[in-house]
Amino acid sequence: MSTYTNEQVAHLVDGTLDWETTFRMLSMPKDNSRFVQYLAALQAKVRFKERIILPLGPHLYIVQSIQSKRWVNQCDCGHVFCDYRENWKLHANIYVRDTEEAMTEVYPQLMAPDTQWQVYREYYCPSCGTLHDVEAPTPWYPVIHDFEPDIDTFYQEWMNLPLPERAN
Repeated sequence: MSTYTNEQVAHLVDGTLDWETTFRMLSMPKDNSRFVQYLAALQAKVRFKERIILPLGPHLYIVQSIQSKRWVNQCDCGHVFCDYRENWKLHANIYVRDTEEAMTEVYPQLMAPDTQWQVYREYYCPSCGTLHDVEAPTPWYPVIHDFEPDIDTFYQEWMNLPLPERAN
């Protein structure tokens, strides 16, 4: 049995839960049903029917494609980037702040990094324009693949949940 209601978890996801309950939820050990409640709260916020398998960010998810049964990276708006094992950033719109002018849109002039040593790469959804990630690498560094989750292990060994179906 869950310590918190589905409604409380949904309010936590929305950022509308009162501070006392939020503090208690975040500081106490999570019960086994919290992840399922969390996924349900996320699923209720999106318009697409594909099942969310794992959140990657506030508006980016690994979902189970209805058509192919494959797991894909998908935005809130429904835009599918690629297979979950690929680097979704390579399928995003990328804005690189690599000039002093572009950097001073973010930082005051004397506080901006030297663009010969650091640039900002902003990754946007090509369909809705949502900013999904920002990197601050050296200019020559390749696009960073944050991680490739081991969903099988996560579901079966950590969460003791049945693994969502998928095509290979």
